[in-house]
Amino acid sequence: MTVKYTKDHEWVRVEGDVGTVGVSDFAQHQLGDVVFVELPDVGRTLEKGKEAAVVESVKAASDVFSPVSGEVIEVNHDLENEPARVNTGAQTEGWFFKLRLSNPSELDGLMDEAAYKAFVEESN
Repeated sequence: MTVKYTKDHEWVRVEGDVGTVGVSDFAQHQLGDVVFVELPDVGRTLEKGKEAAVVESVKAASDVFSPVSGEVIEVNHDLENEPARVNTGAQTEGWFFKLRLSNPSELDGLMDEAAYKAFVEESN
């Protein structure tokens, strides 16, 4: 299992050819209390770096970008009724969607956890 991060604060946890995607703990802190999540449709093809979902908080609405390309195979319906799961478990129960990777080499352009932590520290 590998976890990678984007500069837009999304993470992808890869197991085999499936990636689980969500927003980082840093991102949910920046957003504040999450009140609504719009998820992509199962079967939708996503492109790396393109809008995949929307997360709304009491502060703002933000796009969630897909860290890699692939087809959505599952969404976290629990977030529709309990969007605050993004706040309580951004990198566990607060995941947004799962996709089947169409180009695993795209992972090479993402940051590992140590690089992401350094990136966050530099931007603060």
